[in-house]
Amino acid sequence: MQTFTDYGQNAINNLAQRYGVSNDAVTHMLYAVMNGNGTMAQFNHPELGGGGQWMQGGMTMVGDMFNYGLKAKVDGLCVELSNLLGGQQAVFMPVSNPTQFHGNRNWWPDELGIASTTGGQNNTRYAYFPTTCRLAVDINGQVTVYNTLDHQIGGVSQQQGGNNSMTFSSQYGNVQVDQLPIVSVNGVAPFVPAPAPAPYYPNNNNVSNNNPAPADNGDIFALIERLADLKQKGILNDDEFASKKAELLQRL
Repeated sequence: MQTFTDYGQNAINNLAQRYGVSNDAVTHMLYAVMNGNGTMAQFNHPELGGGGQWMQGGMTMVGDMFNYGLKAKVDGLCVELSNLLGGQQAVFMPVSNPTQFHGNRNWWPDELGIASTTGGQNNTRYAYFPTTCRLAVDINGQVTVYNTLDHQIGGVSQQQGGNNSMTFSSQYGNVQVDQLPIVSVNGVAPFVPAPAPAPYYPNNNNVSNNNPAPADNGDIFALIERLADLKQKGILNDDEFASKKAELLQRL
């Protein structure tokens, strides 16, 4: 954890006194806002209602959902911390190794650039890149990059579990992560089987050009096994696997 400057520590002390919480609660929320690039925060602190989420613009969720006074307190605190981090005066002491405290803002591939929104909970974290239509999700160290297509992502809901339980909101409503095309997994593009070449039959009296001989069953079963392996690795979802399998079975 970084060391605060005198200005930063005084700001924390002042916020704790004005909002009636401990310095630890303010510090916890400061790091949560910082990890959200100043625009959002996901936090879990008993003085702030346990687990909750804040997003710049007025969206605040706390564990005690009907405690509107607590919501107002969290929103006000986060707004002030966002302004504090975006101010000209340094909140943290400089460190000799500038990469030491990057936190979870630099776990995604370098080519994605700077995320507009980041967040995380438990063993899952995400970063959204609207200019390149990319969404990076890190689950237990496995980083998957998705193509967000024309979705304009504006919020996230996370449940216990893997990426299938992560749902984002866009202008079209809610969209689950596993509905988006995969660009890469740990920097490697997913393997997509090439379509099998059309069988060639000589032009003779025994084989008609309009009724070619059926494809070799062994090749089709081998392709289905490869598709099942891709599904098991999470590269293909259930719908994609079923569609490809049906196409192959039709060629038997």
